[in-house]
Amino acid sequence: MQEPVPQLRHGLSARRLFRLSSSLGVLDITEYFSDISGGIRTYLLAKSRFVERHTGYRQVLVVPGPRDEVTGNDRSRVYRLRGPRIPLNPQYRLLLTSRTPRRIIETERPDLIEVGSHLLVPWITRIANRRTKVPVIWFYHGHLPRLIAPDHRAGPLQRILERGSWEYVRRIAAGCRVVLVASRYLERELGEHGVTNVARVPLGVDLEHFRPDRRARAAYLRGRLGVPEGRVALFAGRYAREKRLDLVLDAWGEIERRTGVRLVMVGGGPGEAGLRQHPYAPRVTWLPFETDREIFADLLAAVDLYVAPGPYETFGLSAIEAMASGVPVLSVDRGGVAERVLESGAGETYPFDDVAGLVDSATALLARDLPALGATGRAFVERHHSWDVACTAIFETYRRLLGR
Repeated sequence: MQEPVPQLRHGLSARRLFRLSSSLGVLDITEYFSDISGGIRTYLLAKSRFVERHTGYRQVLVVPGPRDEVTGNDRSRVYRLRGPRIPLNPQYRLLLTSRTPRRIIETERPDLIEVGSHLLVPWITRIANRRTKVPVIWFYHGHLPRLIAPDHRAGPLQRILERGSWEYVRRIAAGCRVVLVASRYLERELGEHGVTNVARVPLGVDLEHFRPDRRARAAYLRGRLGVPEGRVALFAGRYAREKRLDLVLDAWGEIERRTGVRLVMVGGGPGEAGLRQHPYAPRVTWLPFETDREIFADLLAAVDLYVAPGPYETFGLSAIEAMASGVPVLSVDRGGVAERVLESGAGETYPFDDVAGLVDSATALLARDLPALGATGRAFVERHHSWDVACTAIFETYRRLLGR
């Protein structure tokens, strides 16, 4: 007999998914889920596809949206709860109430709740979970102290902000069974600042979508998008201060003089206006954020080098997507991307905040056999970072945490 469907606010309804004691059910809740894109969205949807392909797992996803809505099926379901846009970051919305998440948790009875953001959601989840007391974990997707205070050397205000943000991180972590991270860099940084309940897991990439054979469409796509002829390097992402894109522009004039390689920038963000005023900016090909996943995958495979300048990347999904596309990576020597580059041998790193070092590393890398390096990167990703490999490891981590 089918279970009754409890009514939630504004007519939102749900049927319990996690009623089989043999299944493992996770409820994912985050503010950082946009219909446009984003690494957290990529991870959560990959997890949904994994759940639908493998018996024994269930997932409920709770995210904000423009209206209340429930979609999905008996294996994987998405609740969208109406919320306002986040000021200064309108790509995302806020979850503002604990009432509906509480009723979802009490109805669905997951084995585990995974919090995927650091604004209101950790506190809303804590209130919503008071009665059920489901174990809560936190996936540390964004490195909050480095987002708020990317350079503590800039002065006393930056140091105060850094100390306050670390205290905030410790408070969230103290209310969670474990904090998941996707790099040794984060594991080390958190440990140094008093967060010791940390477990490291891999993330993945869609190997069927990001493929080297898409390069066959390179000439057509580059002509369509206005990408210049010859060899090009690509950055794709958000133009934010912590990405250190100004350093890339400082260096690329000399890199182009030595190698002839042009720079393509894809994305947008609060730092765009300032970057476009840079003396080298007229030589850059500026493309808007690409919402079409097919075009973006074709573009990745069409370039010769991917540039990852952010020293505080928690993992660096776009760099892994470039490797899956057969493209070598030039990365700063800090953060999650640097780990992937060093482990794979599919690129080079350059010294943090060092324009001359960036020029020398890029010049040396561009003198190497880039297609061979790209093939090395693709093989590395196939072995270690398919979504099946990553999600299997993540669910095994869940099982260990639950003592199963």
